[in-house]
Amino acid sequence: MKTWFITGGTPGGFGPAYADIALERGDNVVLTARRPHLLADWARDHGDRALVLPLDVTDTRQIREAVQAAEERFEGIDVLVNNAGRGWYGSVEGTSDTEVRRSFELNFFSVTELLRAVLPGMRARGSGWIVNMSSVAGLRGVPGFGYYSAAKFAVEGLTEALRHEVAPFGINVLAVEPGAFRTRAYSGFADEPVSETVDAYLPFVESVRASMVGQDGRQPGDPCRGVRAVMDAMDQDEPPHRLVLGAAGYDAVHRQLEGMSEELHRYEAASRSADFPPAP
Repeated sequence: MKTWFITGGTPGGFGPAYADIALERGDNVVLTARRPHLLADWARDHGDRALVLPLDVTDTRQIREAVQAAEERFEGIDVLVNNAGRGWYGSVEGTSDTEVRRSFELNFFSVTELLRAVLPGMRARGSGWIVNMSSVAGLRGVPGFGYYSAAKFAVEGLTEALRHEVAPFGINVLAVEPGAFRTRAYSGFADEPVSETVDAYLPFVESVRASMVGQDGRQPGDPCRGVRAVMDAMDQDEPPHRLVLGAAGYDAVHRQLEGMSEELHRYEAASRSADFPPAP
């Protein structure tokens, strides 16, 4: 029996999907949320194997308290799912500094703080899993979501380095890159006004917002199917380092990587010409 610590417990999202399927497998679950009262009925249905904790992942003190409470209740954390996050839309030039910093605090720095809180226990036990929920936008920059993409690219780089650093301690690390999934991620855009500081980008940014609102409820990805794919991957003898979720996401990443590979080869001579000449 494993204990899962899952952030981002908003109903209808990936967090509860992870929680439900982990419980279905017979594991214990700690599910965190900024509004834990929304999960009260869910927690009662699962008895002693489920614990809901309040957590604002941008608050380091709350992170430490939640991890301590989870470890005391279940005697350790076996799987950390860094799922909390959200997108901010806007142009690269015209997004305010405040919004940029908010995006990185939630989508990147919260991940680092949770890792620092959970990894000591995993190292002491010599085992564990870290699942960092990234995005297709972490492998392929999305116009209109430049800073969200940047934060997810940062998560990708962090995850890649972490994987090598913690492997000697028996800890596995997986990056998960969903495409468009039918969570509530897009629903908030309808009530969120455009806040663009450069008027020249307003038509573009408004079109991005309209597109997101229009897709809400029609995204092709199923969170439960996505989570089952992740757990199946974790169960493999040689689990993957990253897993793209969704057919459209797969196609987008495949095109991106193919294009990068072609360009890399096309400019191979230029790349190699930048070194000092070989010694005679």
